[in-house]
Amino acid sequence: MAQNYYSEINLHFVWHVKNSRPLLTAQVEAVVFHYIRGKIINWPGAYIHEIGGTETHVHLAVSVAPTILISDFIGKIKGASAHEVNQKLGGQRKILEWQAGYGVVSFGTKDLPWVKQYIQNQKEHHRVGKTVDRLERITREEGAKAEQREAP
Repeated sequence: MAQNYYSEINLHFVWHVKNSRPLLTAQVEAVVFHYIRGKIINWPGAYIHEIGGTETHVHLAVSVAPTILISDFIGKIKGASAHEVNQKLGGQRKILEWQAGYGVVSFGTKDLPWVKQYIQNQKEHHRVGKTVDRLERITREEGAKAEQREAP
């Protein structure tokens, strides 16, 4: 397909380990982040800006072409990364499963440095309790209290 378009589609994703268990140890995190980074680098039309998280969840900032279906993109990233960890570290057992669903928020290019910094400092944000609700939200229920507000 010809690339006869211009786009700035910047997305922030967040998703959890199944049951929000603290399974992203340093060893597991290294394999997951390395694999996700490589998968996105090799995905036509996708560019990774940052990846980070805590023991229970992952944050990811990417830019994507308008030809990428978001649900397909994140579904493949989650599925393939869990498979990779289980193959490399699990031996005969499954050590990593992702929870169903994800949160995705678009952001402007001017906000990219702030979003990258937020992702880089995830452990500290959670340690001191200074998280940004909009970037931590996974499900609609978590955002129910915000349904009657104006758009950000």
